[in-house]
Amino acid sequence: MMEANFFERVYVIARQIPEGKVTSYGAIAKALGTGRSARMVGWAMNASHNREDIPAHRVVNRKGLLSGKHHFAGTNLMQQLLENEGVKVVNNQIIDFEKHFWYPEIQE
Repeated sequence: MMEANFFERVYVIARQIPEGKVTSYGAIAKALGTGRSARMVGWAMNASHNREDIPAHRVVNRKGLLSGKHHFAGTNLMQQLLENEGVKVVNNQIIDFEKHFWYPEIQE
């Protein structure tokens, strides 16, 4: 089952995102080097919300927008989780996005 394997590879990277940092769907897709799209990474992250071991709140779109926030319970949970880690969010946008951005290592 190709999808489950791909999702697990996404989760391996997501678990590496340090507290107080964020990355993008596209950066994870690029690190996996599979030719899969950022959208597929988004699907994987959406499927992870019942898993405590995946810090899905640290994955945002390429502009620093909390594009996946509607998948979290409660209206501002994603923002609250990020702010608890010192990441400031205004109007669903990460402030100082470049400062908080984490580049995943290319996976072999």
